[in-house]
Amino acid sequence: MHPYRTHTCGALRLENAGEEVRISGWIHRMRDHGQLLFVDLRDHHGVTQCVLDISSPLFAEVEAARVESVITVTGKVVKRSAETINPKLPTGEVEVQIGQFELQSAAEQVPLQVNSDEDAGEETRLRYRYLDLRREKMHRKIMLRSQIISSIRRRMIEQGFTEFQTPILTASSPEGARDYLVPSRLHPGKFYALPQAPQMFKQLLMIAGFDRYFQIAPCFRDEDGRADRSPGEFYQLDFEMSFVTQEDVFNAIEPVLAGVFEEFANGKEVTKPPFPRIAFDEAMLKYGSDKPDLRNPIEIADVSEAFDGGGFGIFAKLIKEKGFAVRAIPAPGAASQPRSWFDKLNSWAQGLGAPGLGYIVYEEGEAKGPIARNLEADRVAKIKELAGLKDGDAVFFACDKPLAAAKFAGTVRTRIGEDLDLLEKGVYRFCWIVDFPMYELDEETGKIDFSHNPFSMPQGGMEALLNQDPLEIKAFQYDIVCNGVELSSGAIRNHLPEVMVKAFELVGYSAKDVEERFSGLFSALRYGAPPHGGSAPGIDRIVMLLAEEPNLREIVAFPMTQRAEDLMMGAPAEVPEERLRELHMRIALPPQKKSAE
Repeated sequence: MHPYRTHTCGALRLENAGEEVRISGWIHRMRDHGQLLFVDLRDHHGVTQCVLDISSPLFAEVEAARVESVITVTGKVVKRSAETINPKLPTGEVEVQIGQFELQSAAEQVPLQVNSDEDAGEETRLRYRYLDLRREKMHRKIMLRSQIISSIRRRMIEQGFTEFQTPILTASSPEGARDYLVPSRLHPGKFYALPQAPQMFKQLLMIAGFDRYFQIAPCFRDEDGRADRSPGEFYQLDFEMSFVTQEDVFNAIEPVLAGVFEEFANGKEVTKPPFPRIAFDEAMLKYGSDKPDLRNPIEIADVSEAFDGGGFGIFAKLIKEKGFAVRAIPAPGAASQPRSWFDKLNSWAQGLGAPGLGYIVYEEGEAKGPIARNLEADRVAKIKELAGLKDGDAVFFACDKPLAAAKFAGTVRTRIGEDLDLLEKGVYRFCWIVDFPMYELDEETGKIDFSHNPFSMPQGGMEALLNQDPLEIKAFQYDIVCNGVELSSGAIRNHLPEVMVKAFELVGYSAKDVEERFSGLFSALRYGAPPHGGSAPGIDRIVMLLAEEPNLREIVAFPMTQRAEDLMMGAPAEVPEERLRELHMRIALPPQKKSAE
C-alpha cells in the first residue's frame, strides 16, 4: 500500500464500501460525540469523514491532534446509515473507520479559521495567505482562475495563435505609467525596467514575420492599487495579428471571450458574437461613459435645445454664455418614489462637487418639480419627447461643458440604475467601443495631446493628419467592455514611420524626438512592417467577473496590499550594504518629518 494514500479525500464512493484504504490530508474539523470521534479529512480534492470508537487504543492520539494538522489514516470504508448521510459531500454516503493513524505534521493554533468563510481581515489573510488559500471558497476561486487561463490558452491556439514569451528585463518606457526599475550590476548607473506590457515586443514579432502571437503576459506598473487593479503586477491576454483590419481583430477574439464566459458563466446569458460596436461619441452621449454597462437600460439624451433661451434661467445662461450642454438622465417609474429619494440624490450629487441635481417628474397630465415650475410647458413636453419619457417617469439633468456633462450624467445613470434595481440580472453584456478620438485638447495648457494610444493608426492615415483638424481625427482604437468593466484597450497599429513622425509632430515632438524615444520600434518600421493590430484583455478582470468578486485580492493567489506590500514574504525589504555596493548604489532616504512639539 502506498505510504500516504490509495485514494484522495474526494474519491471514495458507495462502491468502495468494504475496501481497505489509506487517505492523507489536513484535519478540517473534529467532533467528539462521547463514544465516537469524527474527523473530517480534507485535501485538494475534497473531504472524507473518518470515525473512531472510544475503545480504540488510537483514540487519545487522534483526539490530541489539532485542527489543520496533516495526518494519514488507514481503515475500512463503510456505508453510512440513512440518517447520517451527508448529501452536501460527494463522499457523503461513506466514512472510513480509522484502523491506523499517523501524524505527519502537527499544526499550531491557527490565526484564522480555515473551515469557515468568516473574514479574518485583510492583514491577517495576506500575512497567512497559505492558510487563507486552504479555505474552500478561496481554493475554488484560485482553481477557477487556472481553469479560465487554460481555456483561454486552448481557444487562442484553436484560433491559429502561437504562444511566445517576451522579455521581463527591458528598457524603461518614456510613455505610460511609472516603471519598476532594476539596477544593472554590470553596467553601473544604468537600469532595466520590468515591462508595463509587451507592446513593443509584440509589434516587433509581427515585423519579424510571425503572424499571430499571444501570451498570458505578466505586466508591471508602479502605480497605486485599486479594487480591480494590483499595485504591482497583473496578467493580460496579450495578442497581435498581421495583415488585419479592425474587424479581423474583433472576429478573432470574440469567439475566445464569448466561449470562455459561456464555459464558466454558470448558466448566465452571454452576448453572442458579433458584439455590438458603439462609437465613442455615441457611448459618451447615450451612456456618459466609454465603458458602458449595457445591463442598465437607461439612455441619456441631449436636451440642450429644450433649455436654450428658455425660462429656466440658470441653464439658459450657461448654454448661451459658456457653451454648456444639458444631458437628461431618465429614471423610469421614479414618479412613485418619495420626495426623500429625490432629496437624497441631490445631496449625493452635491457631495460629488455638483451644484445639485435638478429634475422633472412626469405624472399623468402634469409635470412637477422645481425645473418644471420655471420652464415653459412646450419645453417641458419637448424634454419628454427627446428623452423618450412617459407618464410615471422622472428625469434628472446635468449641465456643464459637453464632456463634463456627459461624464457626470454617466455617473448619475449608474446610481439611478442601481437605486431603482434596473440592471438586467444573470447576464454578461459585451460591447466594443470604437472610433476613439486620436487627439484631445488639454484645457489647462491649451495644447493638443494624444487621447489614447499614440502608436495607433489614425483613420485616414497621412491625409487626415495633413488636412483635418486634429481634434476631429478618429483612430483605429477600440476597447472591449463587459458589464461596465473595461477588459482591454487595443488598436490597429501605426506601421508607417512617416505617419508616426507626423502623428507625434502634431503634439510637439520632432522627428529626432520620435527616433530617440522609440528607437527600437521606429528603426524596425523602416525595414518593412505589415499592417497589424491587437489587444490585451485583462486576465484578472475576466476572472473577477466570472467569480463575481469585486476585489482582485479574492482571485489572485498571492496579492499585495493596497500599499504594495507583501506581508507574508516581507517585501519590499532593505538589502545589505554590500549588495548595494555591487550595484554601485547608495540609499538616499527622504528627510523625516519633524514631529509637532
